[in-house]
Amino acid sequence: MKKIFIIGFIGLTGLLSEVYGQAKLSDDTIQLGGQTTLTVTNARLYPTPEILNNNTIEVVGEQTFDTAKHTQSTVLTSFEPGVHYVMLSAVDSMPLVVLDVDVDTTARADIKDIADIERAPYSFWEIFRWVLLGLGIIALGLLGWWLYTHRKKIQEVLGPHEPVDTRTPEERALDSLEELRRKQLWQAGRVKEYHTELTDIVRRFIEEATGIRATELTSDETIEAVESGEWRVESSLLRSIFTTADLVKFAKSEPQPYEHDHSMNQAVEFVKMLWQSIKPTETSNGEEVKDE
Repeated sequence: MKKIFIIGFIGLTGLLSEVYGQAKLSDDTIQLGGQTTLTVTNARLYPTPEILNNNTIEVVGEQTFDTAKHTQSTVLTSFEPGVHYVMLSAVDSMPLVVLDVDVDTTARADIKDIADIERAPYSFWEIFRWVLLGLGIIALGLLGWWLYTHRKKIQEVLGPHEPVDTRTPEERALDSLEELRRKQLWQAGRVKEYHTELTDIVRRFIEEATGIRATELTSDETIEAVESGEWRVESSLLRSIFTTADLVKFAKSEPQPYEHDHSMNQAVEFVKMLWQSIKPTETSNGEEVKDE
């Protein structure tokens, strides 16, 4: 019976050796916090970090595997003195001795108070960058002064500004209407664009001449605002212009060719009539008054 047990134990040991391979530690004795390398060769099952890690042994870094030699290497450490067991599997392990660090309690250093905080001396670069900052501020100030005192010469070199539009609202509107006439939009089939631009010119003129925010109002609101003003103007012209344009834009109406020119002529007449009613005139003493 005893022989049978021994034979069985030897067979089991051989089977476990085949499954878990050959394992050895580079050092089976290390100092506290030291490291040793576990090498496992020709195993069907290699120990994972989860198996090797326990309360006293830790895996350092990542495991490496040499495919040519079928060898797995794992760096281990421990911060607990004593004899520990590296678990290769649930049933197999090997001992690792961790030696404590000897502390000489007889040697005693003098205990001193905490030193006061000392300010480190300024470096050359710290001083130099403040000097650069100061010089930069001075340079910017001198540049600003020079630009201010030479602004006329600089303007001559750069050229004149865009000319200021000194035209009256009437002149701007009539010029825009004439430019629109020359575009010949409705003749090219762009009827909606023609009437949209026509009414936009009239709205801008009303806004510039009277202060009515015509560009933000509907057609009816614009007509009502003009009628309620103190200007002597025939609002039927404005109503005819807006009615034709609204029919084109919203009802997709197709006016007759003469109606396009008629709207243009009405716009010109309305601009002249309204401006004549509100334009300022100069008296003999140089003061501006409104025509009555």
